[in-house]
Amino acid sequence: MDSLADTENAAEAEAELAYNVFARSCPSRSTLEHVTGRWGALTLGALHDGTFRFNELRRRVDGVSEKMLSQTLHALERDGLVHRDAQPTNPPRVDYRLTPLGQQIAERLLALIHFVEASQDDVKAAQQRYDALGGR
Repeated sequence: MDSLADTENAAEAEAELAYNVFARSCPSRSTLEHVTGRWGALTLGALHDGTFRFNELRRRVDGVSEKMLSQTLHALERDGLVHRDAQPTNPPRVDYRLTPLGQQIAERLLALIHFVEASQDDVKAAQQRYDALGGR
């Protein structure tokens, strides 16, 4: 009886650990990196406003290189957050938009982005205080 309970407890612990982002082997870590990395967060935020072609999106995410945007979109598409719609026209037309899951994540990211933007005066003041003390 105890071995059955131990087995069940181990299975429950494994199930909990399977999606514990603080665990080294957790698969959610890579998704979190894709979402919260500089280009991932900005790309998701930009796509929140609608569907965009690659170059439109690149202009919206000022400073991203073509290579980084391409890699970011591939990662977000693989994670099921971005949908890529390639239309068989000449020249080919490719549109990107958020999936329903991507939309939910983007909304949460935008709340954080807006909070960070609104807090910049406090951040600047803290940085000035820190720098005035010689940084530690």
